[in-house]
Amino acid sequence: MPIAVGQPAPDFTLKDQDQKEVKLSGLRGKNVVLAFYPLDWSPVCTKEHACFANDLKSFEGLNAQVLGISVDSVWSHKAFAETMGISYPLLADFQPRGAVASQFGLYLSDIGITNRATVIIDKQGVVRYVQVYDIPKQRDNQDLVAALKNLA
Repeated sequence: MPIAVGQPAPDFTLKDQDQKEVKLSGLRGKNVVLAFYPLDWSPVCTKEHACFANDLKSFEGLNAQVLGISVDSVWSHKAFAETMGISYPLLADFQPRGAVASQFGLYLSDIGITNRATVIIDKQGVVRYVQVYDIPKQRDNQDLVAALKNLA
């Protein structure tokens, strides 16, 4: 089961594509969009991240930090980010595999990947939005922007 709206978000620290540690609680005071996705380089994930990169100003204008999270390694994230022009952090939930996704109820242990899902956390660290998508379905950033506007 995915984490429920209204619950405090579990804190975590993961490395991004530049080997920098990102701690969720260190982002308090901002809304956080956790974009869980199966794998770098897959067709849907590639399209999704192109959309996030294109829509990043919309998220930033709503005081929101976008964080991509998958079970890929830091090195895969680095190559993916450079190829796709991604400037927001891609976090490696790599070792132990899927540990953070598991805390949010979004790790698919039977196939070893993260579910495609979005969790929006408010400025106080409380989960305010959860949406799980079919793996082959791309998320709609306009839905996420609307959810963020409701937090203001």
